[in-house]
Amino acid sequence: MCDEEFDYIVVGAGSAGCVLAGRLSEDPALQVLLLEAGPPDRSLWLHLPIGYGKTMWNPAYNWRFSTDPDPNLHGRRIYWPRGKTLGGSSAINGLIYIRGQRQDYDHWAALGNQGWGYDDVLPYFIRSEGNQRGANAWHGGAGPLRVSDIAARHELIEAFIAGAQQTGVPRTRDFNGATQEGAGYYQLTTHEGWRCSTATAYLTPAKRRPNLRMLTGALACQLVFEGRRAVGVSYRHGGRIKTARCRAELLLSAGAIQSPQLLQLSGIGPRALLERSGLPVVHELPGVGENLQDHLQIRLGYECTKPITTNDQLNGWFGRLGMGLAWLLRRAGPLAVGINQGGCFMRALKDANGQPAAARPDIQFHVATLSADMAGGKVHPYSGFTMSVCQLRPESRGHVRIRSPDAAEPPAIQPNYLATALDRATTVAGVQAARAIAETPALAPYVKREVQPGPQAASAAELLDFCRHHGATIFHPVGTCRMGNDPLAVVDARLRVHGIAGLRVIDGSAMPTLVSGNTNAPIVMMAEKAVDLIRQDARAL
Repeated sequence: MCDEEFDYIVVGAGSAGCVLAGRLSEDPALQVLLLEAGPPDRSLWLHLPIGYGKTMWNPAYNWRFSTDPDPNLHGRRIYWPRGKTLGGSSAINGLIYIRGQRQDYDHWAALGNQGWGYDDVLPYFIRSEGNQRGANAWHGGAGPLRVSDIAARHELIEAFIAGAQQTGVPRTRDFNGATQEGAGYYQLTTHEGWRCSTATAYLTPAKRRPNLRMLTGALACQLVFEGRRAVGVSYRHGGRIKTARCRAELLLSAGAIQSPQLLQLSGIGPRALLERSGLPVVHELPGVGENLQDHLQIRLGYECTKPITTNDQLNGWFGRLGMGLAWLLRRAGPLAVGINQGGCFMRALKDANGQPAAARPDIQFHVATLSADMAGGKVHPYSGFTMSVCQLRPESRGHVRIRSPDAAEPPAIQPNYLATALDRATTVAGVQAARAIAETPALAPYVKREVQPGPQAASAAELLDFCRHHGATIFHPVGTCRMGNDPLAVVDARLRVHGIAGLRVIDGSAMPTLVSGNTNAPIVMMAEKAVDLIRQDARAL
């Protein structure tokens, strides 16, 4: 039984899904349904940049996944927050606008994904972007996703940038321009002191369109097929199971965890897994849920010699009052910025001659003027700051696999971090590079002590053990429905699921390899490009 029929059904109102629904509904002749399992994005904390700390653990807006015990991290389970509201993870992320490196996309194209080289995707980054600095050869000034500078310079961030320069890393004003390498301030997806999620950017202008139906609290349970064609989706809403049918295409944008989960629940995936779960095999695709990649974050914590950190402001009522007034009166201060202000992309791993082993940056820094035991945690009682490092292009691969036919049961997630020698060596080199910056004449005067890992971790082996004990996700899972044309690929270069008509996967799960940086901007780009692919294919019918 079909409850309603639409031209396009978008499953998941996250970073990609909001783009798809907003763009496709621009055509008044199309009927579009957008399904989101979470609630509407009404909480102030979803729109205030520093709200990241409040949504990190909130079950109303966060799926709060945990991985299986990772054998490479001393058997620890790693907490994986993912957005569960309009805007998805773009409503709860760290706001950083990074695209990655030219070579990332040229590599996608070299893998056989025609149309995904850097020159092919740059126009879609530009189309999506509304940069405060205006348009140029690299940036868009009029796009819906607002991108802003951090207005105020911070003494600690300036010291970090100067310290990076003293180790040979140039200062940069733009990580998304001609070259990524350098140290500087991040640009953020904010506008006039507010977060700009993809819901804000793409759904707000579309909400009054009569041809767009948005359903929140709607958990997709299974895709509906007629033979080898996807024709709809069954979902749980208001306590009952409903079915929506699509005349044109079903667009799966549930993210790197739940897109493969939903495919597997629907009988598309590895045969042995489906049969073990008691599910009929609609189409065997062994790559569904495989190829999981993520950036492993290693946090170095420092006590600062001066009371100039966000810890100091948050730990006193006068400081909190000042933060509130700065935002209320000027839309400025820590409330308008979020967590991380400074960054660095550098080549940390060295060869036998002490020269950079990679031709392009292999490590990214996130520098925060606060410190806590974990991302989004309660700040320490002392003046503190954090340098986080992550390896940009890990070789390690994990998987996502359903545990049962129940869509409400989280799947098994195994990231398999630090599984290769290169990953281990590069991660340790990143920690050593952070320490080297902390010891420079520019930054050393601000370091009272290294709290973590501390002086007890000196050798490479001890630092690796520290990474295994304390490493955590930096929230960039991708690759589980990867694009390609080999036996383990799930979608083709037009993001169509191999062997199934009327079905595309459009989100980070379709990335064949992880980009060198934060993933939100690339996922928005992918959705913008997908809209053109969908329109082209519709005209060709």
